[in-house]
Amino acid sequence: MSQIGILLKASSSAGRSLRQLSSLSRHNHPSPSSASSLISCERWRVHKGHTRTFSSRPFDVMVPPHDNFSRRHIGPGETEVKEMLRAIGVKSLDQLADQTVPDSIRLKSDLKLDPPKCENEVLSELKQIAEKNKVWRSYIGMGYNNTHTPNPIIRNVLENPGWYTQYTPYQAEISQGRLENLLNFQTMVCDMTGLPVANASLLDEGTAAAEAMGVCFRQNKRKKFYVDSKCHPQTTAVVMTRAAPFNIEVIVCSHTLMDFSSQDISGVLFQYPDTEGNIEDFQALVQKAHASGAFAVCATDLLALTLLTPPGDFGVDIALGTSQRLGVPLGYGGPHAAFFAVKESLKRAIPGRIVGVTRDSSGNEAYRLSLQAREQHIRRQKATSNICTAQALLANMSALYCIYHGPEGLKHIAQRIHNSTLILAEGLRQAGHEILTTDTFFDTLRVQCNGHNAGIKQQADSRNINLRHYSDSTLGVSLDETVEESDLDDLLRVFSCKKSAAEIAADLECEGNTKSIGNSQYARQSAFLEHPVFNSHHSETSLLRYMKELENKDLSLAHSMIPLGSCTMKLNATVELMPISWPEFSSIHPFVPLDQSEGYLELFESLEKDLCEITGFDAISLQPNSGAQGEYAGLMAIMNYHHHRGEQHRDVCLIPTSAHGTNPASAHMTGLEVQPVKTAANGDIDLQDLKYQAERHKDNLAAFMITYPSTNGIFEEEVVEALEMIHHYGGQVYLDGANLNAQVGLCKPAEYGADVSHLNLHKTFCIPHGGGGPGVGPIGCKEHLTPFLPNHPIVSTGRDRNGGTVSAAPWGSSSILPITWTYIKLMGAGGLKKATQVAILNANYMAKRLENSFKILFTGRNGFVAHEFIIDLKEYKKLGIEPGDIAKRLQDFGFHAPTVSWPVITGIMVEPTESENKEELDRFCDALLYIRDEIQDIQDGRVDIKDSPMRNAPHTAQIVMSSDWTKAYSREQAAFPLPFVNPVSKFWPSVGRVDDIYGDRNLVCTCTSMDSYGDYTDKEAFDNRR
Repeated sequence: MSQIGILLKASSSAGRSLRQLSSLSRHNHPSPSSASSLISCERWRVHKGHTRTFSSRPFDVMVPPHDNFSRRHIGPGETEVKEMLRAIGVKSLDQLADQTVPDSIRLKSDLKLDPPKCENEVLSELKQIAEKNKVWRSYIGMGYNNTHTPNPIIRNVLENPGWYTQYTPYQAEISQGRLENLLNFQTMVCDMTGLPVANASLLDEGTAAAEAMGVCFRQNKRKKFYVDSKCHPQTTAVVMTRAAPFNIEVIVCSHTLMDFSSQDISGVLFQYPDTEGNIEDFQALVQKAHASGAFAVCATDLLALTLLTPPGDFGVDIALGTSQRLGVPLGYGGPHAAFFAVKESLKRAIPGRIVGVTRDSSGNEAYRLSLQAREQHIRRQKATSNICTAQALLANMSALYCIYHGPEGLKHIAQRIHNSTLILAEGLRQAGHEILTTDTFFDTLRVQCNGHNAGIKQQADSRNINLRHYSDSTLGVSLDETVEESDLDDLLRVFSCKKSAAEIAADLECEGNTKSIGNSQYARQSAFLEHPVFNSHHSETSLLRYMKELENKDLSLAHSMIPLGSCTMKLNATVELMPISWPEFSSIHPFVPLDQSEGYLELFESLEKDLCEITGFDAISLQPNSGAQGEYAGLMAIMNYHHHRGEQHRDVCLIPTSAHGTNPASAHMTGLEVQPVKTAANGDIDLQDLKYQAERHKDNLAAFMITYPSTNGIFEEEVVEALEMIHHYGGQVYLDGANLNAQVGLCKPAEYGADVSHLNLHKTFCIPHGGGGPGVGPIGCKEHLTPFLPNHPIVSTGRDRNGGTVSAAPWGSSSILPITWTYIKLMGAGGLKKATQVAILNANYMAKRLENSFKILFTGRNGFVAHEFIIDLKEYKKLGIEPGDIAKRLQDFGFHAPTVSWPVITGIMVEPTESENKEELDRFCDALLYIRDEIQDIQDGRVDIKDSPMRNAPHTAQIVMSSDWTKAYSREQAAFPLPFVNPVSKFWPSVGRVDDIYGDRNLVCTCTSMDSYGDYTDKEAFDNRR
């Protein structure tokens, strides 16, 4: 039985069977609710992809199934597939796979997955699963609070492909909308916390706290870190897990007992307000920490800070927390955007991404990712963090929530919550209960009941109310913005208070509200959110127009293909996204009793089972909430495995030089010493160097990290030999799952030698990138590593899992896992295999079209690439042409650039995915070929590089329509270079080429008027730098 199955069984009431709770194999245990769907689906089977073979029953002939989803997901139709196969010189998709994927790793049979289902059938089945979740009123708190997400934001951002299909905004000129709004997010965080610099979000509060500990350690190299005992327990658990590889001693105690006299403390983390609701004066603690050379880190609540003195005002160095309660649904734990703000002195140590203000080629204000935008690729194991993305979509939602409500609206919400808590506290006192929380509190109470705990729980359960239950039988109550008078009355009745909320409010009004934050020493004195953006869009009309204005500035999959190598920007189907808004998934607190989340548990078990079948692994952990977190969790499993075997000396990790930058960064974070492995001239791992390094480090070899197919875009023939070599010398194999989209249905990582791998559900399995997050990176592993998978201190994710805690929520970003579940159920084994084959076909077709004009850097056997390929632009460097010039010129054609300068610094890497049809592939190829002709003009001396369309790209509408046009080429060539780029469909970049150097030298990461921004160097200097 799987771990989730055990949890389901434990959560069920007496007499209920596991079969009633969980849909196991549809072949063996079809539930009554899904029987009709199963019969309907079995009327046909997928044969060679889209072709359907029906049974001979007259009814099945007359009334065939509704649809075959795979033909919606896969872009090219059968005619286009045949044309592309003919163009590359093979007869079938199977033949292409035979000539591309090594025979030694090919599957000998099809995946054993449920038969594919139609969209309506999948939604019906998923709805039945969702309804097994119980949507109670949860007042558990602990960093998770219910919220009212404004309907305009739900419909126009969360459910809008113009927002959720964008990529991380590395190409700033076509990303100005979300960059602007992420700057709004940063400004909001800075204003609320009273600190000058904030990043554009992190993964969750626990991760943010762990990153803060890392910042402190890197600054002063001390190996002791204090955590106040009244921080959220999941935050403490993540910090302790992250500390272990660096041998940092985490000391958990009351802040009143912290001793800094030995001057060996790196930093101190405290919660304000704390997990029990207490509000205390931490100024003395901060001063003591600073006097000893330690850093002060404050985990806090942004909504509370509308009423409370901000942490920056009493000297903290780092403030962090979650912005979830600012308009982002609970979602059983995620995804949510964490925030992270620092003093000016720490701005270059901040983890994650920072949006900054700069100017473009015309001198206009523009936004861009600043400082550490691609530091993993540049600094590798020396990077500040392994985080290469965050939670952009959720940060955007929280920023828009604040824009919609404005400072007064936010303060109104906070005061309403606070007043409700004051009423509840007074009612509990009148009922004879003791309030253990400090006299000043915001929204949370800890209560010592007067001897009726069992009755209180029974009363709460009868009203579908969840409270926090402490180990000493005290209770916690945390209120939120959804609480109404009737909710307060129910809570008062639960605690046997005889008065109503209205009566208690009248009592408080008569007595004078002395316990209010506003009457305390903690009352906020400083203004916040004074920038016009937070004071201009409070009507729905205004907000709608502002959101649309932002959306229109950004290129997404709604406009054109995004052919980023190693990023797999495939279709995020509407049907897959629909369930995330269902309240049965979106409105569940992550720490509810398991019998209230049986639908989620059933979905987790089903998804884990399918992912195990697809990869060949024995177990899956869904906790990691990004690919980088998955890398970290997988490597920690390896390290804990070695330690369990008494082989603590194994601390060397071999990593190819072509690996993604997060690989060495993650290895470093788990305490591993990174040893690079050379890449051979043909793009393969240099087996001779691998053997040399493995033998050289045989006594200390811990792991080998490999991406397959390689980041060079090829299936390496000797992969089995390479992995066997690692095992021979006692190491474990970590397979980076970034390129799993070229493997599903063709091979299984576990079967050709991988011990553990993270699976990018936001790539291969259709979870959207969200403009820079959310991502999901669950890990699969073989049986011997299963005991070292992550667990959780609040809700166990499986017995005998002791791998620490890597995310704040037990199952990470739970609410978006239905997307992947739906994708797999819609596609079935045949659809998934064909998707992989078409992804490989699309890449090879494009490479074939381009090979006579550009150098395709690496190919595998028989001259084929995998699902992506690298175009080498090295020969043009002598002309002054950089990969970035081509990237910017592609924007004039309405395309996002391929991956630029990685893994080869002089190249671009193209990955079309299976979702793009031949027409779109041809458009992109036509654009590149047109650019090649422009390069030829430069080579032949007809055009000067400084006055070329490439160097001046992208061309905005303002530039093209300017009366001052002095360029050597026409306006038409600038803006409408090919027939498919026309006024009807043209996507205009909203700014010209941004000045990266100026932006880093003059870092501004909050909303500001350009008058206070400083003098801008003249345009001639900018042109010279370019």
